[in-house]
Amino acid sequence: MTIPQQENPPEQVSTGEQDTSSIFSDFDLYLFGQGKHRRIYEKMGAHPRTVDGVVGVNFALWAPNARTVSVIGDFNGWQHGAHPMHLRHIDLGVWECFIPDIQVGALYKYAVYSRYNNYVAEKSDPYGFAAELRPKTASIVADIHQHQWQDEAWMQERTQRQQLSSPISIYEVHLGSWRRVIEESGENRVMTYRELAHALAPYVKELGFTHIELLPITEYPYDGSWGYQVTGYFAPTSRYGSPEDFQYFVDFLHQQGIGVLLDWVPAHFPKDEYALGYFDGTHLYEYADPRKGEHKEWGTYVFDYGRPEVRNFLIASALFWLREYHIDGLRVDAVASMLYLDYSRKAGEWVPNRYGGREHLEAIDFLRQFNEAVYAEQPGTLTIAEESTAWPMVTRPTYTGGLGFSMKWNMGWMHDILDYMSLDPVYRRYHHNNITFSLMYAYNENFVLPLSHDEVVHGKGSLLSKMSGDVWQKFANLRALYGFMWGHPGKKLLFMGGEFGQWREWNFAQSLDWHLLQPPSDARHARLRDYLSDLNQLYQEEPALSLLDYDPAGFSWIDVHDSDNSVASFMRKSKKKHETLVFVCNFTPVPRYGYRVGVPYAGEYYEVINSDATRYGGSGIENKQHMPSAPIYWQNCPHSLLLTLPPLATVILKLRTMTESDMDTYLST
Repeated sequence: MTIPQQENPPEQVSTGEQDTSSIFSDFDLYLFGQGKHRRIYEKMGAHPRTVDGVVGVNFALWAPNARTVSVIGDFNGWQHGAHPMHLRHIDLGVWECFIPDIQVGALYKYAVYSRYNNYVAEKSDPYGFAAELRPKTASIVADIHQHQWQDEAWMQERTQRQQLSSPISIYEVHLGSWRRVIEESGENRVMTYRELAHALAPYVKELGFTHIELLPITEYPYDGSWGYQVTGYFAPTSRYGSPEDFQYFVDFLHQQGIGVLLDWVPAHFPKDEYALGYFDGTHLYEYADPRKGEHKEWGTYVFDYGRPEVRNFLIASALFWLREYHIDGLRVDAVASMLYLDYSRKAGEWVPNRYGGREHLEAIDFLRQFNEAVYAEQPGTLTIAEESTAWPMVTRPTYTGGLGFSMKWNMGWMHDILDYMSLDPVYRRYHHNNITFSLMYAYNENFVLPLSHDEVVHGKGSLLSKMSGDVWQKFANLRALYGFMWGHPGKKLLFMGGEFGQWREWNFAQSLDWHLLQPPSDARHARLRDYLSDLNQLYQEEPALSLLDYDPAGFSWIDVHDSDNSVASFMRKSKKKHETLVFVCNFTPVPRYGYRVGVPYAGEYYEVINSDATRYGGSGIENKQHMPSAPIYWQNCPHSLLLTLPPLATVILKLRTMTESDMDTYLST
């Protein structure tokens, strides 16, 4: 709500001279005006500081169309004009002041009087490091440099752990609903960052995931947005604790060998008047033309990517989380909405680019600059695009014309495989292409295979409930799907709850259904979790599953055509032949005895994992003995095996390593 304008707001006039007490150098201001100040958050915002022996806080704000600005807070009774800011740079519109005797923890906002429309608003700090717990909206003076980091070993090893050839399996988490605490009073409260660190780390480690990915923890007002409508691009949400608490969370997970990825949202921001929208009485952070500046689908504003100061704000935010919070990578939300001017718009509701096309040229340039800045400033970190279209070269270097991301979510694979698994197996033979088509483009980009939060909300049902068949078949289908997914080229991502087969779709306002893992619940939930843990262990131990993930030499079909039986078989390979793994997936509830499968090498093969094993909740149809290959040419392979294929199951085989005498004995027989 716009605040009625006071009759005589204080005027601030620039002297045109450099104030020696200013936190800005001329070079700082020059870089900001060019959109290239990578540490602008060290200047803008609120910073504890000592000036001429006086301890206080320096405040700085970008508001070029403001007539006057003052700092208001609990230290001056929220009185407009009590602490006026000074215009340090007329052209840029940078305002600044130093207020003595303010302590860390003080609450503050900016009272902004515009030159236009009699607009007056109390704004939270765009560069604020902390914020009040919603529904309150003030910023909080914070010192984010107090935490003593103890993750040196992780940081030194991170580049190696996050190479494209490394095993990366990601557990996607919404902190507010992973696990809640029921107090004696009956309150169903969220856990704090510190509580979550000690509960989540051992759980993720036991499951074998290498990373977690957090739905946005950048400050946001509305719980129902899950964090995707951000008001604080430099502030971890106060729902779970302080900035130092979040640093502790990241630090602790690193010490347990777990990487932390963060969802980051540069595509849009909410219209809440206390935040970025219409900041100084003009469309400062957003495009003024609603045909470019509004997302009607989400009721949000679109950042003005052509404005250097806005690009600077966003890129500095990205680097801030990587640098100051040791975040290991950023998953960039809604990239498709940034790339296309006509995204979710009808004819006449969008403005073509200067060439008459639908490509958003300024957003494309921004994304390239963002990726270049991240890799230059924070090497070894990752950027991951949520991009749902066929836009080319998303994960190719910018110098070749690409967008420069490390990886991209494979949304096509996700939709195809879930559609397939929801079909009654009797119809799957007619949709075999759903499980094979993804290999036609698997090496066009560096893909992550996501089974994400978006697939278990809004009436879509949980992963387990999506599977076809009765209860036994649903569990078997899900195990078969996970086996196929962990064998398919690409890194892995699974949203919380999917590891034990939650029946209910995700609700951001309550815990996962942890009771399913406890008696007298169906033991198959716990056994499904054990199965996923074994898949992750295999994924980390076997080079064939990651070393050539983005190289066509790392995969080959054995039989891509057996649609009549709904069986798919393939190999994953490394640079050593004895590390080759054979995957055979039977997507029907019919056991198949004497099923011949081609294999590349002579020798004895054994089951590494069988998703139908009784210990995983299956029927126990296993190939328990080592299986010698026969010199029978089959499916373009020089050797072959006879297998028993269990129903609705994935079987993973490996060649038994033989000594020289073993091989002589084998060949003689």
